Amino acid sequence: MAIEEGKRAPAFTLVNQSGEKVSLKSLQGKHVIVYFYPKDDTPGCTKEACGFRDAWKDIQKTGAVVLGISPDDQASHRKFISKYKLPFQLLSDPDKKVMSKYEAYGEKMMYGKKVEGVIRSTVWIGPDGKVIKHWRRVPKAADHPDKVLQALQNA
Repeated sequence: MAIEEGKRAPAFTLVNQSGEKVSLKSLQGKHVIVYFYPKDDTPGCTKEACGFRDAWKDIQKTGAVVLGISPDDQASHRKFISKYKLPFQLLSDPDKKVMSKYEAYGEKMMYGKKVEGVIRSTVWIGPDGKVIKHWRRVPKAADHPDKVLQALQNA
């Protein structure tokens, strides 16, 4: 199933850093920013997470919820959140099923080679559960949170 703007976002339920289940359905009625990233505490992923952290007060003013999803386990997420004081939940998708549904796992270019892996991307889901915007491949992790914030503020 392709992620298309204006179409319903695929349902998911994953566990967060505390082992609690988080489902897209439980967030109905809110704007949800779901960003997919390869690995906790790596340079690009840290810049992106810290960008969302630094924009957090402004993101909250829009009423949006931010969820980061990677294949990392709960312990890794807890350390990452603690180390960088991240104010949002990180969800674990170790079998990459949700990432695959959201076109955030597959073939990508890395250092000039085709590899299978997590594709850094973001999906903005509206209160009605439909996709408002899909950033399919995020080229600059550090700049991306500001672009998401601008989109939320201009909505």
